[in-house]
Amino acid sequence: MLAVPDMGLQGLYIGSSPERSPVPSPPGSPRTQESCGIAPLTPSQSPKPETRAPQHAPFSVVVAIDFGTTSSGYAFSFASDPEAIHMMRKWEGGDPGVAHQKTPTCLLLTPEGAFHSFGYTARDYYHDLDPEEARDWLYFEKFKMKIHSATDLTLKTQLEAVNGKKMPALEVFAHALRFFKEHALQELREQCPSLPEKDTVRWVLTVPAIWKQPAKQFMREAAYLAGLVSREDAEQLLIALEPEAASVYCRKLRLHQLLDLSSRAPGSGRLGERRSIDSSFRQAREQLRRSRHSRTFLVESGVGELWAEMQAGDRYVVADCGGGTVDLTVHQLEQPHGTLKELYKASGGPYGAVGVDLAFEQLLGRIFGEDFITTFKRQRPAAWVDLTIAFEARKRTAGPHRAGALNISLPFSFIDFYRKQRGHNVETALRRSSVNFVKWSSQGMLRMSCEAMNELFQPTVSGIIQHIEALLARPEVQGVKLLFLVGGFAESAVLQHAVQTALGARGLRVVVPHDVGLTILKGAVLFGQAPGVVRVRRSPLTYGVGVLNRFVAGRHPPEKLLVRDGRRWCTDVFERFVAAEQSVALGEEVRRSYCPARPGQRRVLINLYCCAAEDARFITDPGVRKCGALSLELEPADGASCGRREIRAAMQFGDTEIKVTAVDVSTNRSVRAAIDFLSN
Repeated sequence: MLAVPDMGLQGLYIGSSPERSPVPSPPGSPRTQESCGIAPLTPSQSPKPETRAPQHAPFSVVVAIDFGTTSSGYAFSFASDPEAIHMMRKWEGGDPGVAHQKTPTCLLLTPEGAFHSFGYTARDYYHDLDPEEARDWLYFEKFKMKIHSATDLTLKTQLEAVNGKKMPALEVFAHALRFFKEHALQELREQCPSLPEKDTVRWVLTVPAIWKQPAKQFMREAAYLAGLVSREDAEQLLIALEPEAASVYCRKLRLHQLLDLSSRAPGSGRLGERRSIDSSFRQAREQLRRSRHSRTFLVESGVGELWAEMQAGDRYVVADCGGGTVDLTVHQLEQPHGTLKELYKASGGPYGAVGVDLAFEQLLGRIFGEDFITTFKRQRPAAWVDLTIAFEARKRTAGPHRAGALNISLPFSFIDFYRKQRGHNVETALRRSSVNFVKWSSQGMLRMSCEAMNELFQPTVSGIIQHIEALLARPEVQGVKLLFLVGGFAESAVLQHAVQTALGARGLRVVVPHDVGLTILKGAVLFGQAPGVVRVRRSPLTYGVGVLNRFVAGRHPPEKLLVRDGRRWCTDVFERFVAAEQSVALGEEVRRSYCPARPGQRRVLINLYCCAAEDARFITDPGVRKCGALSLELEPADGASCGRREIRAAMQFGDTEIKVTAVDVSTNRSVRAAIDFLSN
């Protein structure tokens, strides 16, 4: 059956509309309008995907940037010793009792919009500004979540600073990435003065696995603007999926680097206590070590000794619990090289640690009034930051079996501002409030019971557990016995206890790496050194294009019939490139060939459509939406190839980003090809 890319009613090309689109034409029909038309050379049914080994340029060093919602950092390793991961030096500033190998994701810009500082420096400088002066400065925090939540993300999307001022999100992210670039390069120069700077660094940026293609492209565009890499050297930048990076790192861990929550004595409640690994697992490990095959596998793959314990299978779940999102990935460890295969598409949702912060803000609104909290945040932004810091410090001490209340300091400006706004003091507000589990202490602080603090965690923690349970119920995930809990929020004793209580009874072994807050960062470095470690991924969505097929009575709806030059066509047919849930190997290609409608045509634009369903038939079906466009930039055709001109495009869906290459078959020259997800 012949498939003609539909150039008409559904507006297949960027810039065209149903009113202006030319009438669809069969192959070979003359075209006179300036639309970017194509004629088909491939049948409707997809040819068998071809696999091509990915080519990676050599790099002297890999620098990974874990750009988190609440905290960020970088690490690096040299190609000469890829598993020796160097963490960033201690950041300036910091909070007592908090590791300083990461810094808060806080950006401070001057009133003119110029970069001032990032991290602890930005937070502390902004905090020390005079309240009147602070109103003019642009302070951004937790801004990564905007990219996840934006339903219409474009290069023009705006971000709002704490003081209400807005600026392009792309510039905000570029400022932050430029800071990390300069910081990392300075450290590399100090450690290795002879290291040439140009073309020697491979950069890795981490993003949640549940992020859609527009958000991933946005991060890449921000990296270009920040000067990490150029568009001409795009392969110098890798986008790493956060739970994948954690999985890459976890597979190398040894027993002494893990906290096994399932091995705790029931009711002990000692969340920080390490207990020995169960003796049955030790016996299994020794039995497998006696096996020559297992010993060879462990040595050749570099897999940690934890995997030697797993006799029945090698499937496991990674739950990345970060500041903004929870991200779930299911992997299978493949022998003999220790590569990873994704068994089910990434899933999750906005159930990160910031949910606890929002619950605290809502609690303050119940006590002091939502209108007051909104006004205070706008008029005293630096003091609001001070209050969130005080809450963060107490939040980290919360635990399911903690005894005693927690005191949270209110900034003096909060107390003073409330008295001026309401005419009475905060103690009176607490007495009048319906919230009876928060009192005013004699030391002049909010006094919250441990039960009340733990209650702030419940909506977020419940969301995480529900997502994990829903994942474990999937048929593709049956047989999983191991769950890695990673990410900054996984440090929480409240979360650890809740996950173990809910899932441990099901026979699931819950394991937390000791350096849980750095797991993604270290894994991203390892991923940058060996991007092929994740060999098979699952496509999260179905992708394809709209085409014209020859109309078949009884099979195609009558309303889709289009008659042109005596031929009967079915419009709006969804030609699928890859289906949701489909396993796609790294380097596997889906190829399509197109013929420009005019000999002198310089550009071809083809709309891409996507949906969550696997069996969509038409691009007008419910749930199918236009999500991007494939662009082919053509060189002028020479005299010898002025006739039918074939452009062959090859798309790869098995990487962390959808990639495309193209070649002019007549000249065997590469054609500039790109997929744009941000111009809808």
